[in-house]
Amino acid sequence: MLKPHTLIIGAGPAGLTAAFELARQGITGVIVEADEQVGGIARTVEREGYRFDIGGHRFFTKVGEIDKLWDEMLGEPMLLRPRMSRIYYGRKFYDYPLRASNALKNMGIINASLCMLSYLKARVLPIPNPVNFEQWVTNKFGARLYRMFFKSYTEKVWGIPCTEIGADWAAQRIKGLSLYEAVRNAIFGQRRGKTVKTLIDEFKYPRLGPGQLWENCAATLQKKGWQILLRTKVVGTERSGDRITRVTVQSTDGHTQTFEPGHVLSSMPLRHLVEQMQPAPPPEVVQAARALTYRDFLTVALVLDAPELWPDNWIYIHSPEVRVGRIQNFKNWSPHLVPDASKTCLGLEYFVNEGDDLWRMPDADLVALGYAELTRIGLGDAPLVKGYVVRMPKAYPVYHTGYTEQLAIIREWLQQNLANLNCIGRNGQHRYNNQDHSMATALIAARRIAVGDARDPWAVNEDAEYHEIAKTERQAPVT
Repeated sequence: MLKPHTLIIGAGPAGLTAAFELARQGITGVIVEADEQVGGIARTVEREGYRFDIGGHRFFTKVGEIDKLWDEMLGEPMLLRPRMSRIYYGRKFYDYPLRASNALKNMGIINASLCMLSYLKARVLPIPNPVNFEQWVTNKFGARLYRMFFKSYTEKVWGIPCTEIGADWAAQRIKGLSLYEAVRNAIFGQRRGKTVKTLIDEFKYPRLGPGQLWENCAATLQKKGWQILLRTKVVGTERSGDRITRVTVQSTDGHTQTFEPGHVLSSMPLRHLVEQMQPAPPPEVVQAARALTYRDFLTVALVLDAPELWPDNWIYIHSPEVRVGRIQNFKNWSPHLVPDASKTCLGLEYFVNEGDDLWRMPDADLVALGYAELTRIGLGDAPLVKGYVVRMPKAYPVYHTGYTEQLAIIREWLQQNLANLNCIGRNGQHRYNNQDHSMATALIAARRIAVGDARDPWAVNEDAEYHEIAKTERQAPVT
């Protein structure tokens, strides 16, 4: 029976950051990761020399400590990359962030005027107490802009109507961006000291993608005595009294190990953590956990015979006539991701449910579908050289209506009954966190273990204005 000081479930940004912080205090332990490589959704996948993100991962934070931590983990300076992104809707491309001249040209004066009237109506006669995404965004931007720029894309991402998505999702992701602020930025530029993350025009990025940082971090941890078990998933968690006493894991080759850890940090999907716990939590806790849902993700990477196609880092595809939701241009993130300078590699992102038609579609058919959709919307008329497919389960926790109440039931029970457990990261807390936010939960959890920090990792979202739009470091998750 192995008795590590700390067992960390998941080798994504949260799990590796927690281990990195514990290692600074001279603490070692074990990390178990179900996948074949570290990094979670922030990994970089490599196929025949081509590297691509599982979704684009900008490195931008208001937390100075995390910014320094990235540099330390990577071990080399990051690239500073210009940001360019656009929205494709109605067979036209809209600059994003909004530029007034471009938007007016695409919309036409009549449509633009109707959008402004719709916005003014929403400001004068808002929907009282908005409870879902549609109501919240309509109040913020007006019904016409909601239908143009939010409805179709959001429903692609989540696979459910906007009326079934909680208002929390909109409040967390876009509350810092108002129509007034967007138009003002488009015409006059940003006010001094006023930075909204969705409006920044440059970001840091590792030379070989985000996976380079997390792979370097994992190598550093192993040198410091941490054991990292890949292709190994948790199959059982036993509790007694107020502690998790045993965790059983199994590798893909069938080898089983049981640990008796002093502390457990979990970034595994919260639903699965609760469901496989023995003895089972109270029925209302299990029921709440089973109500939590996830959205899965797949990338179709296409190598095209052209040195360049368009200047964007990524393009949002709002048009409902195609299923692709977003397209990454990996060469514009870093030229080092594409080994052949005469080629371009695009990542077509599809938001799916595990087991649905796209998820089960053979890779060759997905590549054909991706190329057909790319040419249909006029974004890739160069010859197709080859393509790759990467599937990522449980990429996004879904903010369906009612999830906050279910999450509160689970959180309260865990905190009151399991003193040696800390839930961290995106899936560990069932929150749509970015990298720096997940890292913040991990730093706090690690310091609770190592130095008795009294802060609560769950309170990261509650202690500060949402980290993407925090105006000062003091308002950011970790200070």
